[in-house]
Amino acid sequence: MNIYIGGFFFISIIGTLLHFTYDFSNHNKIVGLFSAVNESTWEHIKIALTPLFVWSLIDGYLLGKLPNYFISKLVGILIIIIVIPLIFYGYKYFTKKSILFIDISSFYFTILLSQWLSYLVIIRDALPYIVNYISVIVIFIIFGFYMTATLVPLKLFIFKDPLTKKYGYIAHQRKNC
Repeated sequence: MNIYIGGFFFISIIGTLLHFTYDFSNHNKIVGLFSAVNESTWEHIKIALTPLFVWSLIDGYLLGKLPNYFISKLVGILIIIIVIPLIFYGYKYFTKKSILFIDISSFYFTILLSQWLSYLVIIRDALPYIVNYISVIVIFIIFGFYMTATLVPLKLFIFKDPLTKKYGYIAHQRKNC
């Protein structure tokens, strides 16, 4: 359980910093692959996924031989991908506007939920090996999409910057830049 508590803090702290690193790097496009390049929902998902992927190198070393490891990783990834937009668009449907406190709180809540559910999966009795193999494949597909979505964002609402109404790197450009 301690590794998951450590994961929560690591992902939360690094994810928070990644919200600002693109600006700090003077808009370096390589940094932008891993940092938020605009205020779209996707970019907020990305700044939670980036440290989760990095943390997977650490917890994979320690837990990777457990039979449900990759299934638990996939659960954690999917929670982030699903819950962040679900909370954001869910409350925004009723309020008709973004509320910064809810946005920030939901980011940390989602990371906590991701780590907790990953933990619950990894301590279960071993699931069939085929589920583990499928999980590895799906993780690689998600990682590939994650690496390309900033460069070539889909023209879907989740990728649109609500401030500039643009997508990807272009959305970050401000009138005064």
